Amino acid sequence: MKRMIILAGLILCAQPVMAKGDAQAGEQKAMMCVACHGATGKVSVPMYPNLAGQNEAYLEHSLKAYKKGERSGGQAEVMKAYVSGLSDEDISNLAAYYASMKP
Repeated sequence: MKRMIILAGLILCAQPVMAKGDAQAGEQKAMMCVACHGATGKVSVPMYPNLAGQNEAYLEHSLKAYKKGERSGGQAEVMKAYVSGLSDEDISNLAAYYASMKP
């Protein structure tokens, strides 16, 4: 029985943290992303990534990493400037918005 409880606890701890942003609020913040990532989250310039349909938790993690300066190379400095004024809630909402779009 003790092993079952420990196993259940490990399984619960191993579950990924689910992001829980508000996609509608994220749509309002996404206006600043359109120039590089497109109005539909799909780009026409290959040097920028498509955001539409990306995993919400991944997007949130990435935006927070840019904000903290944990990413370098490519357009990292540009991204850092864009996300520096965003709150954690704004970041969650942006992630939810782009994750809700069709890839």
